[in-house]
Amino acid sequence: MRFHTTALLLGWGAVLIGVVGVWAQFRRASQLGVEGVSLATWVLFVYMGVFWITYGAVSAHSWEVVLGSLIAFPIQVAIVVRLRPWREWKILVLAFGFFLVTCLIPTMLWGWAGGVYGIGVTMTLTRTPQIVELIRVREASGVSVNSWLLGAAGSGMWVIYYSGVHLWAPLIATGFAGVASATIALLGAWRHAQARQRMVASEVFVA
Repeated sequence: MRFHTTALLLGWGAVLIGVVGVWAQFRRASQLGVEGVSLATWVLFVYMGVFWITYGAVSAHSWEVVLGSLIAFPIQVAIVVRLRPWREWKILVLAFGFFLVTCLIPTMLWGWAGGVYGIGVTMTLTRTPQIVELIRVREASGVSVNSWLLGAAGSGMWVIYYSGVHLWAPLIATGFAGVASATIALLGAWRHAQARQRMVASEVFVA
């Protein structure tokens, strides 16, 4: 009983952390630009938000799951708008096709459990474009390390919540996504450190 109560509290904590993390990314993108931020990643976050809201309301009957995505949803949309998706409509189509294959079709074939396992694959792979972007592009000023760290911490809290309420499919899905978020945070910190080093070197050269 005590673990169940703790799990429920951590679920609400995960909701809060998730919203704060997305807001941190939005603020950084607003202040420093969107260089290094992956449109494919954030478009898929929007698609997945719709899935989690529906899953939480219809199948899991969990206010934590519903609100965790519902509150963050408009902020995620705002980030996508800043990335000007209308200039890259092919990415929108490809992202939806990917989401259809990995999430919607499994849901139709094997029910909510199939969809959740599919969303686990999607959540992990959606972070791959951001990982690739951080490896490929030296400049990543728009990437918020704090946002991704909070995302990884939130995933850990969700894992404990799902364990407490015996939702094993989302537990596994969220666990893999948390590892990917932590990877992005580490790569983002590395790129920001490189940028600071280049700035110091240029100041020394000018001096």
